[in-house]
Amino acid sequence: MDLQKIEAGVKLILEGIGEDILREGLIETPKRVAKMYEEIFSGITRDSKKHLTKTFTVDNNEMIIEKDITLYSMCEHHLMPFYGKAHIAYIPNEKVVGISKLARTVEVFAKRPQIQEKLTCQIADAIMENLNPLGVIVAIEAEHTCMTMRGVKKPGTKTFTFVCRGEFEKNADLKNTFFNIVK
Repeated sequence: MDLQKIEAGVKLILEGIGEDILREGLIETPKRVAKMYEEIFSGITRDSKKHLTKTFTVDNNEMIIEKDITLYSMCEHHLMPFYGKAHIAYIPNEKVVGISKLARTVEVFAKRPQIQEKLTCQIADAIMENLNPLGVIVAIEAEHTCMTMRGVKKPGTKTFTFVCRGEFEKNADLKNTFFNIVK
C-alpha cells in the first residue's frame, strides 16, 4: 500500500472541498487517514486460506453455527463504511476449523473495498474451498452509511444477504434451523 499516495490524495480532497490543509486541525489528517486506510483495507493483501487450513478431525458431521460476527467494511461505490453482523453455519466433512478462524475469514474479506453481496459469497466460497464441508450458509445483515448519511438518508435500514452452498441449497429444514437460531 502506498501511504504517500493516499496522503497526497487526502490533501487534494481537503483542498477540493475548500479547506486549508495547513490549518492546525488538518495538518496531520492526511497521515492519519493513510494509516487508517492501511488498517481498514488490510484484507487486500491477505489470503483467507491462511485461517482455514488448521483443522481438527471430528466424529460427527452436525451443523456448526457461529453467529453475530461483527464486521466493518467499506462500500466500493462511495468508500463509505457499512457495518453489521455475519452469521455462518457449516456441516463438517469430518474436519472442523477453530472457531476464531471463521471470524478471521470474515475480516479478511470485509477489509477490502467491497459490496455486501460479494462479501457474502466470498466467505461462503472460501469455506467451501478450504474446509470441503458438506454445506455452508452465510448471512450478513448490515447498515450502509452510503444510504443512511447521503442519498436517500434512511438511517436504521439494514440490508440482508445470504448464500447457501452444498446441503444448505438442497435441504430447507437445515436452512430453516439456521435462520431460527440466528434471528
